[in-house]
Amino acid sequence: MPAMRLPRLPSPILGFLAGLLLAAGPTLGAEQDAAPASTSPSTWALEIWTPPFDFRSPTTTVTYEPLPQATRKWRICASYPHLKDSYWLSVNYGMVQEAKRLGVALRVVEAGGYPNLARQIAQITECARDADILALGAVSFDGLTEAVLAISEEIPVLAVVNDIADPGISAKAAVSWVTMGEVTGAYLASLHPAGTPPVKVAWFPGPRESQWAYFVEEGFTEALAGSAVDIVVKKWGDTGREIQLILVEEALEERPDVDYIVGSAVTAGAAVSLLRARGLTGQIRVLADYFTHAVYRGIKRDKILAAPTDFPALQGRMGIEMAVRLLEGKLEHPHAGPLIHIVEQANLDSFNTRLSLAPADFSPTFVVE
Repeated sequence: MPAMRLPRLPSPILGFLAGLLLAAGPTLGAEQDAAPASTSPSTWALEIWTPPFDFRSPTTTVTYEPLPQATRKWRICASYPHLKDSYWLSVNYGMVQEAKRLGVALRVVEAGGYPNLARQIAQITECARDADILALGAVSFDGLTEAVLAISEEIPVLAVVNDIADPGISAKAAVSWVTMGEVTGAYLASLHPAGTPPVKVAWFPGPRESQWAYFVEEGFTEALAGSAVDIVVKKWGDTGREIQLILVEEALEERPDVDYIVGSAVTAGAAVSLLRARGLTGQIRVLADYFTHAVYRGIKRDKILAAPTDFPALQGRMGIEMAVRLLEGKLEHPHAGPLIHIVEQANLDSFNTRLSLAPADFSPTFVVE
């Protein structure tokens, strides 16, 4: 697979993308590779939004020093949309490791998928009764507002990974999913700039029920503007593997002439399997808009071109560390997230996966005493 060559297409978007690549790589480096999995790196490279809770706000990069220890055994409830793919498994890993390191208790609940709004509301309402703080990975941007406001009258609520409406929220540990889509689109646009032969894309933004899918689409489509890339078919759907496999099949039936399949990590994995079964590997290329274990393997085997990582394991760690800071009155940055980094075959061997991916032997963990 050819490596991305940013200089051949000077543009504001790709200049921005190059900055992300350079900023994230060296800072998240050797010291973290050398650290045991249960310990925290001495510093994290984070992006801070000021004023907070608005991803359109100006950002600064900070060298963040995590707390060495909690002052008491705080009880943290964490809620995820699901644990159906290794993205949220890696968030779970980060939370579990950070809870153990800081010496706090953790209870995890998961809703089983983005359509399950009522289930998540019931879960967080029950879980919050015995917790000091709620770390919430929401299934909906604004569907949980009433429940969050009610819970926030008793304990603080921190948003983790997925953006959520501000009412009742005390802090956010997350990246901009508009930027995740933008970086993905900029990568593809760099391979097919204006004036080169046009290419056709089957695009899979994600679940309609989740606001993050619309954010990703916004960034992705804006980054493609003025390039030779044309989205010819679009399929929305939950990020379960079976659903994505069906959607990829439908897209190929409708437009067998596509050159690329672009979508979630689950979409990419389903596409790799389907293309292999149909003898189309190499004829249709695959690009993921976030990074998981399966995407890592796909890039290594030249089945997937690239993917941006928002360091889900680090976001899990941040969710716990920022929760403790909130409870102890030590929170300096109420809105922070890791610097986004593009992973492709050219940098795969030098890329530090520890803050992105859970170890292969890690399994979902729901309780840390």
